[in-house]
Amino acid sequence: MEKFSNLSMIEALSNANGVSGFEDEVLAAARQFVPAGAKMEEDSLRNLYIHRKENGGEGKVPTIQLDAHSDEVGFMVHAIRPDGTLKFIPMGGWVPSNIPAHRVRVKTADGGYITGITTSKPPHFMNESEKNTPMTVDQMSIDVGASSREEAIEKFGIRIAAPVVPDVTFEYNERQDLMIGKAFDCRLGCAALIATVRELDGVSLQTDVVAAMSSQEEAGMRGAEVSVNRVRPDIAIVFEGCPADDTVMEPYMVQTAIKHGPMLRHIDARMITNPRFQRFALDLAVETGIPVQESVRTGGATNGAPIHLAQQGIPVIVIGIPVRYIHTHYGIAAYSDYENAVKLGVEVCKRLDRELIASF
Repeated sequence: MEKFSNLSMIEALSNANGVSGFEDEVLAAARQFVPAGAKMEEDSLRNLYIHRKENGGEGKVPTIQLDAHSDEVGFMVHAIRPDGTLKFIPMGGWVPSNIPAHRVRVKTADGGYITGITTSKPPHFMNESEKNTPMTVDQMSIDVGASSREEAIEKFGIRIAAPVVPDVTFEYNERQDLMIGKAFDCRLGCAALIATVRELDGVSLQTDVVAAMSSQEEAGMRGAEVSVNRVRPDIAIVFEGCPADDTVMEPYMVQTAIKHGPMLRHIDARMITNPRFQRFALDLAVETGIPVQESVRTGGATNGAPIHLAQQGIPVIVIGIPVRYIHTHYGIAAYSDYENAVKLGVEVCKRLDRELIASF
């Protein structure tokens, strides 16, 4: 794997603006890094399908679906207040206390983005009850600097339903091998998906591989419900930016630490991972010297949920790249974990054949 090229791809994907339903910019960034000769298609939900040029098609061999979701958590303009500030709703799962006092990008009528600030009432104007009561989203605003509703519309180009994303620029700390940026859930997964296709370019496989960047995962895994029915895979690998737990759990409970390799979950709120496919992947990691972690999740879900229940049931594993502080404005992740996620995805694809898939 060429590290500089992968970091450039991660940077482009992370910096792209794309809350659920507005993933166009992410797909445009992704297209730049797909191997030459690969066939690409989009559907009306803005799922992007990447077909390896070596695919035979027509069901001659089993099909592997690679999945990662292209959307990120953010906000949407709900209404414009008389004072020019913007009432908003969250897109995806946010903890309200993490929202205020950050820069955001608000899409305008001309298609560009302008800077806004997520705001709340200053403490100087709060009574004691307000200071001691948890704040709700209804009490917050986005301020772009307008002084009236008319100015926000006419001079700033604000419209209701405008998507809003965190205003964060990707950084890489080479000395510590750490990445900091927004939307690592799941742009790291998108980068791993494309990198896996690139690493398999020209490699002879006993399967066809179709990579699908699925939209609207943060709004209920909607894109994957469509993509799995279009691809009709025999087996699937979901790449995901997953929440790291090494700063929030007791040491004996840590199962998703950064710099310890990708995480393969056995269970979450919506899927019990196919134990035979899971064991194959874990054993393969040991055989090939790829560090991995295992986890038992009591909550959360991925696109594996709709995929594993599609058709007559599809074996799925989730290769998660640990990210600290997902579903906030910023994420911290290790490049080595991303690299090992790609290595594992590539090795799994190289080993799968009709007989092995049937055994799962």
